[in-house]
Amino acid sequence: MRQKTLLLTGASRGIGHATVRRFNAEGWRVITCSRQPFPAECPWGGGEENHVQVDLSDPTDTINKVGEIQERLDGRLDALVNNAGVSPKGADGARLNTLDTDLMTWGKVFHVNFFASVVLARGLKDELAAAKGSVVNVTSIAGSRVHPFAGAAYATSKAALAALTREMAHDFGPLGVRVNAIAPGEVETAILSPGTDKIVKKLPMQRLGQPEEVAAAIYFLCSQESSYISGAEIEVNGAQHV
Repeated sequence: MRQKTLLLTGASRGIGHATVRRFNAEGWRVITCSRQPFPAECPWGGGEENHVQVDLSDPTDTINKVGEIQERLDGRLDALVNNAGVSPKGADGARLNTLDTDLMTWGKVFHVNFFASVVLARGLKDELAAAKGSVVNVTSIAGSRVHPFAGAAYATSKAALAALTREMAHDFGPLGVRVNAIAPGEVETAILSPGTDKIVKKLPMQRLGQPEEVAAAIYFLCSQESSYISGAEIEVNGAQHV
């Protein structure tokens, strides 16, 4: 059988890293994208030959790297997971709200969290269509409600990404490509904000989510087990919004 291929942005830590491990375990080839060159000490299964260095905050670089990604494919792409995201903070980790976020910060956040997803999906639509593939956009719990730590630019970019998921599901559906989103809540990674423990105490499940649990949801949406699911946003948040 032909080996399936995943293109993943934001693979170096947390949810992205767990997603690499899950797809590798399922026998997929994983092509990763990040601003940094491939680190020799990294345990990703794909290796340097399956890594594309790209600055997703730079629209020109993102557009130009689509061709390089296509060269690494066999004309088919089974899954695209838009996981990369940035959430800048103010002094001492303060939340950046609508009153104190400068325009350059808004632009950078939207380029990484929103526009890069459009550029990659549209640029690789033929490869996705050839494989009858799947796109998964990683949104956030902050995209639907004000969050005590996530800034305004991050939250609104994730809300826009959720809307984009619906639009893409409509437009890519006739190509045989499904488009969905997952919205993680409080997940145990190295970038948790101080004070998250107070939120966790109020969660119905009373614990942090694990990156592997989010990766499992991503894998489900890229597998044939979800073959008639498109245009959905699945919350992975331990019932935080009930």
